[in-house]
Amino acid sequence: MEIAAEATELRPSPAQKPPKKRHRGPLKYPMVRQLLRFTGVGVVCTASSLAIYALLRPWIDPQLANAVALIVTSLMNTALNRRLTFKITGKKKRAQDHLSGVIVIAIALIITGGSLAVLHLLRPEATVTEELWTTTLSGFVATAVRFTLLRHWIFRRARHV
Repeated sequence: MEIAAEATELRPSPAQKPPKKRHRGPLKYPMVRQLLRFTGVGVVCTASSLAIYALLRPWIDPQLANAVALIVTSLMNTALNRRLTFKITGKKKRAQDHLSGVIVIAIALIITGGSLAVLHLLRPEATVTEELWTTTLSGFVATAVRFTLLRHWIFRRARHV
């Protein structure tokens, strides 16, 4: 009898999740939201990379300064995009994501390093400011390539968040 009483007893309902937010306008598309978050991560990483480059450039070759700046910021970039842009948390596939991120950074290094090589071929006496402009502009191309590779290759499992 006591069991029947327990079965009919009112119990608090389990905590319900709040309804999902419905985005309006262009934000209803996951890719638009990802591009906005990716842009924020990109601004932070680009500023960091440019600062590292500018600090190293007086002492080392432009190609090496570019490589060091990109490599130092690559782990930060992959980690931030993994978490913020594509909403992936936890340790599952983290090492694989970072290894794939290294490949993406290598491609960015080829793009930006190639632009520096062309700059110095055309203008051997280029200033650090001209080098920074060159790496920034070629960085825009590298960024488009990076987003495409992150979205369609590395983080494709989270493409619709």
